[in-house]
Amino acid sequence: MKKYIVSVIALITACAINSSQACTSMIITKGASADGSLYITHSNDGYTGDTSVVYVPAADHKKGEMRQVYPSACAREAYPDYNCDYTPRLNVKGRGPDYSFSGVPITESLGEIPQVEHTYAYLDSNYGIINEKGLMLGECTDNSEYMGYVRPDAGTGLFYSSELGRVALERCTTAREAVILMGELIDEYGLWGTAETLIVGDKEEGWVLEMMPNPSGKGGFWAAQKVPDGEFFIAANQFRIRELDKNNPDQIFNDHLIEDLKAIGWAAFDKDGRLDWLRSIKSIEHLHPYYCLRRVWRAMDLVAPSKHYPAWVEGYDTKAYPFSVKPDKPITLNQIMEIHRDSYAGTEFEFATKATGGLYGFPYCHAAYDKERVLSTPAISYIWINQNNDRLPAPVSWLAYTSPAESLYVPLPVAPITELYSRVNRKQYDDSKFYWNVSNVGNLTRAYYSILAPEVKNTAHRIEKESQDLIESSLNLSVEDFNNMLLENAKANREDWIKLYHRLLAILDTDSFKYVKGHIPRNYAPTSYEKVEN
Repeated sequence: MKKYIVSVIALITACAINSSQACTSMIITKGASADGSLYITHSNDGYTGDTSVVYVPAADHKKGEMRQVYPSACAREAYPDYNCDYTPRLNVKGRGPDYSFSGVPITESLGEIPQVEHTYAYLDSNYGIINEKGLMLGECTDNSEYMGYVRPDAGTGLFYSSELGRVALERCTTAREAVILMGELIDEYGLWGTAETLIVGDKEEGWVLEMMPNPSGKGGFWAAQKVPDGEFFIAANQFRIRELDKNNPDQIFNDHLIEDLKAIGWAAFDKDGRLDWLRSIKSIEHLHPYYCLRRVWRAMDLVAPSKHYPAWVEGYDTKAYPFSVKPDKPITLNQIMEIHRDSYAGTEFEFATKATGGLYGFPYCHAAYDKERVLSTPAISYIWINQNNDRLPAPVSWLAYTSPAESLYVPLPVAPITELYSRVNRKQYDDSKFYWNVSNVGNLTRAYYSILAPEVKNTAHRIEKESQDLIESSLNLSVEDFNNMLLENAKANREDWIKLYHRLLAILDTDSFKYVKGHIPRNYAPTSYEKVEN
């Protein structure tokens, strides 16, 4: 297979974002959190994506060794010409045992870059999660009216955002360092895929890196901005950075970015003559006029209700919502979990109370309706809340499979997690994998929501509190002992969730079903013993 090291010309396929890849990511800076942690969150959406969470071990490398760069099906599609499928996402050497499969063709690389002497251990999924040093990532796919999807072919850039993030996790310890490295990689090797956001954090800083392939196939457009300490940030499938200022110490972008955008006729400026990054890329809404911004509004309204942000705005480029917001009160870990579980309950946008809610108050609107989506959704493969602070012996990733409102968050270490989380085959049921245990509960609950959801939520909250209490009592442990404690806790959480599934089955084995108020079907009671015609 011929390898392509630098990009030459872009092949552009005019496509909208695949709705299965519509994700939500947040940054809660340490000054905005109740416990002084910096949190990075990410919901990875998609019914087709690989649900394995993989531990990639640290490694030492020989001088002159090259680092292979691979395609990612989560960008849009499987790539049979590179032996790249949705599940497993990779079959390669050099990334640990959980990316090595027998009977599966070896994934071909797109190209290579020089390797470094030592790479750090990290947790990986369709996108990189967190490394052993506490560098944390989140992602969302964005939309541009100028360009759709660029396939990884000859003449395109080398990197999609998922591989870009993995290189950062392998090599970096701080968010700023990671942003600079990824920007340099974009400049040198180029991008394919779609417009993308990577959010990056360590225990001190949170950064937003937004990127876009260049129509020329060379390099790419990118800009990064730091979230001020004490503030909250959310990205929901649309760029969030606006005015760029080369004198702003909290922004990083290529020196010739503005001139490059001018050269292709994309550059848009505000009234003060500063480049408006979002408008320059035309990072518009997706599917529905409020598919993205409704989530931005909802999350900001939940953390800062005193600001009275409007739910209705004039367009995709509204200035109604700031880049980030200072919360009314410090945000707790439980609140972060509940924001990602939110389905607009109590607002005019709640689906459960409308016809879409059906007999049992289903809180989601299926993608086929092309409506604005809520924060939690059945399309979520998994969601993580990465946590790092000075008190923890090691960084933690709280991970929930499927829609978090019908799931539970389990704190995971950056350590081998094969038994429960890796080597999941989404095409074949396997009761030994936590993904399938959680799917059992979620699918059953979503079918009988008003009946089962209270039991599920109460159980999740209880288990999550027990995990938080366990972590709080383990702060004096060594890194190794702390990580082992988290692994044993994850096993116990799985057993509790299997027991919950059995309880739910027992709850349904009764004749006490009650339809949700307002959706009770008409009673066709007979008036005589004569046959009733339907």
